[in-house]
Amino acid sequence: MSTKRQVHLAAHFPGVNNTTIWSDDRAESQIAFSSFEHFARNAERGFFDYLFLAEGLRLREQKGRIHDLDVVGRPNTLAILAALAGATEHIGLVGTLQTTFNEPLELAKQLATLDHLTDGRAGWNVVTSSDAFHGANFRRGGFLEHAERYTRAAEFIELSRELWDSWESDAVVANAAAGGSFADRSRIRDVDHHGPQFDVTGTFPVPRSPQGHPVVVQAGDSDEGRDLAARHAEVIFSLHTEFEDAQTYYRDITERLERVGRSKDELHILPGATFTIGDTAADAEERSRAIRRAQVSPATAIAFLEQVWNRDLSSYDVDGPLPEVDPDYEGAAITRGRARHTRDVPALVQSWRDLAEAEHLSIRELVIQVSTRGGFVGTPEHIAAEIDRYVQERATDGFVVVPHTNPYGLDEFVDRVVPLLQERGVYRESYDEGATLRETLGLPGTITQRQAVSA
Repeated sequence: MSTKRQVHLAAHFPGVNNTTIWSDDRAESQIAFSSFEHFARNAERGFFDYLFLAEGLRLREQKGRIHDLDVVGRPNTLAILAALAGATEHIGLVGTLQTTFNEPLELAKQLATLDHLTDGRAGWNVVTSSDAFHGANFRRGGFLEHAERYTRAAEFIELSRELWDSWESDAVVANAAAGGSFADRSRIRDVDHHGPQFDVTGTFPVPRSPQGHPVVVQAGDSDEGRDLAARHAEVIFSLHTEFEDAQTYYRDITERLERVGRSKDELHILPGATFTIGDTAADAEERSRAIRRAQVSPATAIAFLEQVWNRDLSSYDVDGPLPEVDPDYEGAAITRGRARHTRDVPALVQSWRDLAEAEHLSIRELVIQVSTRGGFVGTPEHIAAEIDRYVQERATDGFVVVPHTNPYGLDEFVDRVVPLLQERGVYRESYDEGATLRETLGLPGTITQRQAVSA
């Protein structure tokens, strides 16, 4: 009898986007530590593999004004994770950190320190940026061409691993107990790296951490991003949530792994997924419609359309039809700091016009349909069965659960869905004592260790 594949779950702290409903009566601060603490402890109560934080390097703007959802602020990821290290015991702590505007030694030092503070529970979600708007917040400013940012990211990760590997695991002061004051220098080597992006020569200041390397997560979905993930990532935060699309993506990443000599067991694919729970299917559908409408206020609907049209559309009735005017393809962008997920704007706009005409959708109704995700909608039993199906049929290895309220949005999932996954025998009922994040995820040793064995 074959053993069932185990479900992996991560929890995404609700952030500054229109997935989060800030008008909810129970919504609390994006800044207060109590919000992060409740969310993290609740995810740990649900035996999640890790907590995941996003990060923003600059407040987004639209028509020269700060985007309304960003006014709540974008606190520093590493500071929050360090604080959560003392509020949790087992759950992994993963932060989103840039390779474009950081430097390898400093970031590698911070992540190694976090891994020590957490006894091996640290993870790094690697992201890039080619945006001059974000670059203006940094000394060198400017931006990188799209392809070059992945070249920099790959070398950034490789150099970080060189730094982490420069201390052998037992290179700490061996004679300290006898009153000695020096480490065994033969077990600590200088890093001498000279590449197209970085020149680094020196000694890494942090001893080898419990995991050796923090777990590397990656979220890029372009061809370059998928290649980067296949070579360097241990978890992919995927955008592919529809079942057949997720299976296609899963196969694509598996093939890329094989081409670079890696096994699928060395990398997990976890798409982001929302959920709406109801006592009946009809109840869940009704709640889902209400949630999706609350996620898209009239102002949000117009702002969303303006990002694509690149025009001021504030005079349009949000309950009326789409603007007849075409988008401004040549003008300066009125939206700054937001990632674009399409390059073919004319085709996108035409598809929206066709959809709105076919289904008689207003501006707000269209935006709700194309910008919000129904995710898993149904009874707890239905949601647990669907999560299990995705994993057993190799569409995913699990999910990054994205609640729609902060900080209590995960509570119902933990209370009502997690026990059903446990009953199915596909989800843990406890953490292994002292396990690192890599061990909790069921990943083999570090990439460097595996390469050494294969050599």
